[in-house]
Amino acid sequence: MEAEDIREYCLQKKAVTESFPFDNETLVFKVGGKMFLLISLEKQPVTFAAKADPEWSEELRETHPQISGAYHMNKLHWNSIVCESLKKELILKLIDHSYDLVFRSLTKKLRDEILNS
Repeated sequence: MEAEDIREYCLQKKAVTESFPFDNETLVFKVGGKMFLLISLEKQPVTFAAKADPEWSEELRETHPQISGAYHMNKLHWNSIVCESLKKELILKLIDHSYDLVFRSLTKKLRDEILNS
């Protein structure tokens, strides 16, 4: 998958915003004001950081050398994913999982506002 494919997939999700809060290269996706994915637009192969359940992260890192603890992030909760040679289905599942984790961490009021918008 290319960076633009990931961007388009993220923007299809409910209430997602994108911005460049850190620099002109790292695109950040948020739901409810909280980050769920960061992607470098310049780095090749395409690499992004996404949240994941710590137990699943451990399993992913053991079975996929392309997945490791995310640089500059809490490595218990964030993975760095190098898209090269990973199946599209797994990449999308990682994005969905990250979005869902962050969405569930929002207040009930904010979740309801998003779901009813």
